[in-house]
Parts: sequence; structure tokens; C-alpha cells
Amino acid sequence: MQISYSQPLSAGWDRMKKALFQPFDINKWMKVGFTAWLAGLTDCGGGSGSGNSTGNNANWDEFFSFPQTAWDWLLDNPVWANLILVGLVILFLIISVVIWVSSRGRFMFLDNVAHNKAEISKPWHDFRKQGNSLFIFQFFWGWFAFAVFVLIAAYCFVTGKDLYLTHAPKAVIFAGITQMILLFIGYLIVFGYISLFLKDFVVPIMYKHHVGVLKGWGKFLLLFGRRALPFILYGLFIFVLGIAVGIAIIFFALITCCIGLLLIAIPYIGAVILLPISYTFRAFSIEFLAQFGDEYNVFPPAVELANDRNEISRE
Repeated sequence: MQISYSQPLSAGWDRMKKALFQPFDINKWMKVGFTAWLAGLTDCGGGSGSGNSTGNNANWDEFFSFPQTAWDWLLDNPVWANLILVGLVILFLIISVVIWVSSRGRFMFLDNVAHNKAEISKPWHDFRKQGNSLFIFQFFWGWFAFAVFVLIAAYCFVTGKDLYLTHAPKAVIFAGITQMILLFIGYLIVFGYISLFLKDFVVPIMYKHHVGVLKGWGKFLLLFGRRALPFILYGLFIFVLGIAVGIAIIFFALITCCIGLLLIAIPYIGAVILLPISYTFRAFSIEFLAQFGDEYNVFPPAVELANDRNEISRE
């Protein structure tokens, strides 16, 4: 079976055009955009930072002594320490609620894309069990990924501190930095692929078969075991598409004198503006998955789809 990448992308693009522009309906945009916003609440956006390197040893001394300095400050300021602890608990609760809402939102957005609908309440209730199952998995998996990241960061900090204090040769320092960079790259690749497979393939399988997240993973891993290469290449394809979309957004920001970028940064408004992109990506993923057989095809039969469209036109 020949697996294509361009054909599902083209089909996803066509679905987006028909759903959002033929005809254009602002009410539909707002509703579908809302579900897309909910679905993307837990998606991580890339960020960049800048800094300067002065070569001043005092700066490195302060950097490597910061954990001990911060700990001493907390011991000397118990009131602030308690306030920070309360803030962390509140943040933990907020993150948990966001993950729960986003887990439901993924099925709401998927249902609207698969059926060319603009519903909020019905898919919220219809996929309650699947959404709750996804929430439990994402909750524990997310904190596990965070814990692994902290461990890697701690290892890199301790290694860097040791290299600095022992005045290691440049070759040793270079080898240590290379090792740390490769460790972070490996982390991003492994956890990035798992998150991508969960969102793009496991969720549609859960949606198709009305099963929990573990059974969804089981069905996907059976397929992945037989056809691993197409899914690995899919991840690379999505990475390239993401870069292209990022460049397009930067260009959009420049021609609008950053006004467009400010609008995109506003919660929900940004999701509505970028709906053609998120809709295309969601449609592309399920079009790609449908190539592996009816067992993985989440789109409704043609007759059912025609009835859905008639209902929408009557509304």
C-alpha cells in the first residue's frame, strides 16, 4: 500500500476551504474556532530568548550558586516562601483544569472537522468518557515529561558546574556541551513524537471506536509496529510544515506592522484568525490516517455526510 503525504494534505486543504469559505459563515467560524482554541490549550508554542556572554567569571559564579542563594533566601523569608508555595498549588490546579478542558476540546474539534459541523455542546457531552480518559493520560504523562525535563536540566547544571569549577580543558568542555545538547535534542524528539502521535492518531482512533486512551494507544501501536516508517516521516513532514507556517505568520506580522501578531496572541481571537491553518492540519492528520484502512477512517459515510450538510443548511 502506497502512503502519500501530498494527497492527504491537499484533501485536508479542500475540506478546510469547503467548510470555512464555501460559503463563508462568521458564526460557524466563531464556533469551530472556539473548539480549535480549546483543543490547542495544551499545545506548546515555541519561544526564543536572547542573551549576551561577557566572559566575566563572576557571572558564572552567580549562575552556579543561584540554587543555594535562592534556597537561603526562602529560609530567610518564610512568608514569601509560603506565598510562593500557595501560588504553585494554584498554578497546579489551573494547569489541571486546562488539561481537562483541552482533552474534551480535542474531540469537539475533531468531530466538527470530520462532519463539517459547528457544534459545541453536543460533542462536549458525547465524548465525555473519551475526553476524561485522555485527560488522565495527559495529566500524568505531562508531569512525567516535565519531571524528565527537570532531571535533564539538573544533570546539565551539575555537569556544567563541575566543568567550570575544575577548569576542564576546552576539548572536555566541548564534549560536555555536545553531550548536553544531544540529550535535549533526544528528549525533544522522543516526547515530541509521542505527543504528536497522541494528538494526530490516538485521539482519532479513540473517536472512531469510542474507546479509552490505553486501547487507543494499543490499536495505534499495532499499526505502528507494521508501518513505522510512514509515521516517522509524517513527523518530519509536520515539522517542515510547521516551519513554513511559522515563516508565513512572521511575514503576516511584518506586513501588518505587528498588529496581526498582537491579535494572534490574544486567546481565542488568535485561534479564530488561524482557524484555516489548524483546520487544515487536523483534516490532514485524519486524511493521512484514513489511508491505512476503514478501521482508521473517522469520516462519516457519504450518505450521512449529505444528511449532516442538509441539517446545517436548514439551520
